[in-house]
Amino acid sequence: MIYKIRVILDTEEDIFRDLEIEDSNSLEEFHNAITQAFGFMGNEMASFYTCDSEWNQDEEIALFDMSESGSNVRLMNETFLTDILTEEQPKLIYVYDFMSMWTFFVELADIEEKEDGRVYPNVLFSFGELPDSPPEKSFESKPSVDFDENFENYDDLDFDENWN
Repeated sequence: MIYKIRVILDTEEDIFRDLEIEDSNSLEEFHNAITQAFGFMGNEMASFYTCDSEWNQDEEIALFDMSESGSNVRLMNETFLTDILTEEQPKLIYVYDFMSMWTFFVELADIEEKEDGRVYPNVLFSFGELPDSPPEKSFESKPSVDFDENFENYDDLDFDENWN
């Protein structure tokens, strides 16, 4: 089967690519298709994340296991589209280059029969130009404590003084 997938850059402007890829491809092959479609070199770390219908991030599926002792993190080359992207779970988050945090919303749009003579993966449609740098991210709200002020009474702060 062929998955038709829209990959949208997390930015205010509309920047997306519609790709078609075989459901039997690994997430590593899908990662390569995304980087090529957006014009990245493909030499940076990346991860996919499962998510719910509201785009709340869940399990990481990494390009490489970077832990020293080895972990139970899922890897892209061992995970296939058909196992992770379904009609019931049609969304993923993709992050490319952890220093720049290019973030994309990935959504399964359709599943069709494979066409004879067609080469996959394939870019069906390209809209918008990738900016020179990734969009700014705001990861936290305004802190509830002004850390520049001098505290007279540390008992008012919510922490255990014997925390370590």
